[in-house]
Amino acid sequence: MYMMNFDEHGIEDLHLMRQIHIGRLLQQVYRQFNQQAIAMLQERGHQGLTLAHIQLLSHLDVEGNRITVLAERAGITKQSMGQLVTDLEDQRYIERKADPSDRRASLVFFTDRGWEFLQHAYAVWREIEADYQSILGEAEMRQLRASLAKLSVHFKGIRTS
Repeated sequence: MYMMNFDEHGIEDLHLMRQIHIGRLLQQVYRQFNQQAIAMLQERGHQGLTLAHIQLLSHLDVEGNRITVLAERAGITKQSMGQLVTDLEDQRYIERKADPSDRRASLVFFTDRGWEFLQHAYAVWREIEADYQSILGEAEMRQLRASLAKLSVHFKGIRTS
C-alpha cells in the first residue's frame, strides 16, 4: 500500500486536495442545489418537506408504485420508506390505494397537491439550471450535462453498498 509522507508543505497540499477533489465539489453543488430548491419550494407553499420527502416524490412514477419499489430506488429500507409515505400522506401529497393485481399490497399515487408540487418542482429546477447556465454559459452547461450523464451511465452498474 502506498503511503504519502506529509511534511508541513505536504500538509498544505493535502488540505488543498481535500477542498478541490471532484467528490467534494460534486457534493457541495448537490447540497447547494437541494438547499436552494427546498427554499424555493417553501416560497411556493410547500412547507415541511425535507430532502428525503422530495427524493421520494422524485422516485414516484405517475402511474403509482409499491412502497418496496420506492424503497429500492431510494436505497433505503421498506420501513423507512413506509414512514416517508405516511409523512407525505399526512401532508396530502400522496395517497395509497389497493393494488388491483394484488389486494394485499398497496400502490402510492400523487394527489392533486402532489401534482401541484411536481409542477412547482420542475419550475424550480428549470430556474436553478437557468442560473447555472448564466454562470457557465450555454456551451459549458451543455458540456456539464453531457459529462455528468456520461459518468452516470458508466458507473450505473457499480454497487455502492
